[in-house]
Amino acid sequence: MPTPLQNRGLAIVRTLRSEESPPQPRRPDPRIGVALGGGSARGLTHISFIEAMDELGVRPQVISGTSIGALIGAGWANGMTGKDLREHSIEVLGTMRAIAARLWGAQVKRLSSILQEGLTVQLDGHAVVDSFLPGNFPPNFEDLQIPLYVVATDYESWHQVVFSAGPLRGAIAGSIAIPSLFAPVNFQNHVLVDGGVVNPLPLDQAASGTDILVGIDVNGDPSEQERRPALGPIDVWFGSAQIMMHSLTAHMMAAYPPDVFVRPHVSVFGAMEFWRVREIIDHVERDKEHFKRALAARIENFIRSGPGHSDRAEDR
Repeated sequence: MPTPLQNRGLAIVRTLRSEESPPQPRRPDPRIGVALGGGSARGLTHISFIEAMDELGVRPQVISGTSIGALIGAGWANGMTGKDLREHSIEVLGTMRAIAARLWGAQVKRLSSILQEGLTVQLDGHAVVDSFLPGNFPPNFEDLQIPLYVVATDYESWHQVVFSAGPLRGAIAGSIAIPSLFAPVNFQNHVLVDGGVVNPLPLDQAASGTDILVGIDVNGDPSEQERRPALGPIDVWFGSAQIMMHSLTAHMMAAYPPDVFVRPHVSVFGAMEFWRVREIIDHVERDKEHFKRALAARIENFIRSGPGHSDRAEDR
């Protein structure tokens, strides 16, 4: 039971508290939109940057993805952490045997042709998505925890198609359908090929209603390319696609400038070297740290400046 002296002290504390100004409302955290680009096996580096956001304790409110960015983005939008994505990717891609087993399950018999010749076998996008997504993955966009926008290319109209509702697997299958390597995907009255043909870094889809726009371009950079004595057909094909994607990304960035942008150094890896998943993810540790610092600074600046500092949400 409090003594008279303690009662007097409590009364003083109550008086002082009543004279204090009411607490200020907490400034809202920024809404973050993240665009995950296409880049075949190099796109596995997305996982490192997802881990970086996990380490910062932030998650996006919008995710957009093209090609492998759509596949990894779907797992992220479904609640998988960067660690979850790393472990799953190593499980399904960590050895040639693991890849072969899943492709055989997708009724692909000539793994060597796919990985070395590339253009002689056409993969079934639906079967590949079913083989490499985690088990019990939700069927529809509406089942995801974070809104996801998947970009594919309509081969007949020459325009991008953006999927954000309805069946999920068909949209991803169309988005990853690299021309010639994959058969075109028939889905919802579209004939779809890889989204990177028209929009390799879908900043436009991640910008709407967000305060901080993040772009992760995993296509590589010409400054990293090593001069090769001889180029085979597959080298020329993927190299030409890389040049096209680099140009398209530059135009997209001019129209939708990201607040935080990273282009990791990944050109040392071949576009189809998925079995090097461990090396690919770990290769970008320095880029990951730069990314964390840049994103943390941008979030801190937003919170310090208060609501209304960013006009991105009102732009569209």
